[in-house]
Amino acid sequence: MQFGQYPAPRHVVAHVSDPHLLAGSLQYGVIDTAAHLERALARLDAIRPRPQVLVFTGDLADRAEPAAYARLRELVEPAAAAMGAEVVWVIGNHDERAPYAKALFDSDDDGPQDRVHEVDGLRIVALDTSVPGYHHGEIADDQLAWLAEVLATPAPHGTLLALHHPPIPVPMLRAAELIELLDQHRLAEVLAGSDVRSILGGHFHFSSFSTFAGIPVSVASATCYALDPGARDRFLSSVDGHQAVNMLHLYDDRVVHTIVPVTPAPEVEGFPAAVEAQVEALTPEQRRDLVSRKDSPLYTGELRVDGVEEGGGAP
Repeated sequence: MQFGQYPAPRHVVAHVSDPHLLAGSLQYGVIDTAAHLERALARLDAIRPRPQVLVFTGDLADRAEPAAYARLRELVEPAAAAMGAEVVWVIGNHDERAPYAKALFDSDDDGPQDRVHEVDGLRIVALDTSVPGYHHGEIADDQLAWLAEVLATPAPHGTLLALHHPPIPVPMLRAAELIELLDQHRLAEVLAGSDVRSILGGHFHFSSFSTFAGIPVSVASATCYALDPGARDRFLSSVDGHQAVNMLHLYDDRVVHTIVPVTPAPEVEGFPAAVEAQVEALTPEQRRDLVSRKDSPLYTGELRVDGVEEGGGAP
């Protein structure tokens, strides 16, 4: 049941980035990247409606260790199955093509790891922007030709383009300009007029949003550690905090992006889940009177839920 004027989203996508898993060691000697990824997956498991697909935009393994990729699958695949979600892997600059392909796809192909996925009419293109031996991003001519061929036929519900290096400026972290995606105008030429509804990226380790070739771009923070774009007197500041994932809710005419922190904060006010059924039982007029009227029992503290007195406040 919808409480507002919009229908339920047609597709729900979880966007996760930069887990940087390691084989039996801590990142920088302090960060348990596997534990952070488990927290992120637990947060996603609580979200309703459940995601239909989990898109991981690169830097899956910090050192491209086969054991790290194996651990990644051990953590993600059962969690995704419990959610009823498909998994889309995207390669990043910390990944290496040969071990990535072998561990995740049982493939000996060490060339560009470009793949197309379809989820209930939504096409998701995983585009390899990695450059062997480097951290910046590039897209080869044959990859652009392949992408143009894929996009030549529109998908029933459009396309999401997932790549590691986001094609946007990074004014809050100039250090990232040194390892950005090169020659972005060439990608823009391919995407112009296509059915791509949103571009998903990672790489920056903080959340960011922009447009590219008229298409919304969503950059997910990392699950391992974040880069602090507001650090004082620092050219680069990595912190064990502010990790987040993104949620996408796709409607026929729009895409809604929401940031979900990996670590929940202390709740200072709220109501139990049982309230939802009670609200559903009301008429639309009763719901508006309860939730919108400033002197309703919801805000005066008189509302009781399951015998427990609850106080509230307007969102």
